[in-house]
Amino acid sequence: MAETTSNRMWGGRFAAGPDAIMEAINASIGFDKRLADQDIRGSRAHAAMLAATGIVKASDAEAMREGLLTVLSEIEAGTFQFSTALEDIHMNVEARLKEIVGPAAGRLHTARSRNDQVATDFRLWVRDQLDAAEAGLEALMRALLTQAEAGADWVMPGFTHLQTAQPVTWGHHMMAYVEMFGRDLGRVRDARARMNECPLGAAALAGTSFPIDREMTARELGFDRPCANSLDAVSDRDFALEFLSAASISAMHLSRLAEELVIWSSAQFRFVALSDRFSTGSSIMPQKKNPDAAELIRAKIGRIFGAHVALMTVMKGLPLAYSKDMQEDKEQVFDAADTWMLALAAMEGMVRDMAANVPALEAAASSGFSTATDLADWLVRALDLPFRDAHHVTGSLVALAERKGCDLPDLTLEDMRSVHEDITGAVFDVLGVHNSVASRTSFGGTAPVRVREQIRAWSERLG
Repeated sequence: MAETTSNRMWGGRFAAGPDAIMEAINASIGFDKRLADQDIRGSRAHAAMLAATGIVKASDAEAMREGLLTVLSEIEAGTFQFSTALEDIHMNVEARLKEIVGPAAGRLHTARSRNDQVATDFRLWVRDQLDAAEAGLEALMRALLTQAEAGADWVMPGFTHLQTAQPVTWGHHMMAYVEMFGRDLGRVRDARARMNECPLGAAALAGTSFPIDREMTARELGFDRPCANSLDAVSDRDFALEFLSAASISAMHLSRLAEELVIWSSAQFRFVALSDRFSTGSSIMPQKKNPDAAELIRAKIGRIFGAHVALMTVMKGLPLAYSKDMQEDKEQVFDAADTWMLALAAMEGMVRDMAANVPALEAAASSGFSTATDLADWLVRALDLPFRDAHHVTGSLVALAERKGCDLPDLTLEDMRSVHEDITGAVFDVLGVHNSVASRTSFGGTAPVRVREQIRAWSERLG
């Protein structure tokens, strides 16, 4: 049966159909059936254009358009019978269309090729995923903004090398991720604008002699314009690579946040409590509450990175125009898109649900000599010391506090004057963590007033 179908599909060029191995390696219907909606949208637009330009009769075009809706309803209902012998979604749809509307279905492929058909379908699918990514990123950013607004005044330790560096506010830390995901949002929007050109009408590689209207099909499918070069239109997969590039960078940001949530939710830190919805228990340790969602995000992003490298490898040596290698473009993108959307949704849920442990944050912010830089800055301002001298004095005071087993604010004025005799009691005004964060009023700083400005700015941008 498969041989007969394949011979009929390919006409008289081949005397025998492909054997089972060739059919298995050649068929893509197992994964490209995900393009069914886009394939039918493209075919309906193509049929309407063929009628508008007089290439096919209006009655045939209308029959094809209605028949395609029937095919789509069968696919959505799960009753459509996919055939590997028909190789891909395009031929599966066309074969079923012929069963529904008869010989008129044979006119659908006039003035197009599977090359421009698949390029159009894939662009439409990636464009849909970019729209979904935009919505996912915006939802996550709003969750972070909610956390930032709640904790604009909460103090916590800021780290470098995962060592306590300076106090910051919870809101400031949340807003750092808003900036990261904001750049991801910009990349998604840029990629969508750049890829929004329609390949349909490029045919196999050289265009067509039929009097088609490419502007019409581009408009019908929501593209800004047709692709300007038929060779490039069928051989370009930059849009998929750019999608994977944006996804990879965003996934890296998700993984960094996931790592912090794993650390922060540990018994050693106790900075946050994650909700039961995104945690699991242990099979033998009843006290455990594991941040599994965060850990799985951290692991799954490797699939997105791998997809990007895989498609770059597929494309790197291909001459123009189409090569069968390009059939390997979709599975990688499909899996990466699924992983990215799932990770965005899971992270948005975790961020919305998580509860900050404000006392633990403040206690940690006050430890580890976190206000040492404030002390050095005070020495510069109050005593007119060169910063390098102030740095040295502060380091000596930190060493003294370590020997005494206390933090900087716990040193007495006498202790401080033993290191530098001109230090006054005013120094203690800068050693509290709340005073420290309030003083960081430079643009982009951690002061609550600056944090709230950025929250308002981003809230307005997101609408």
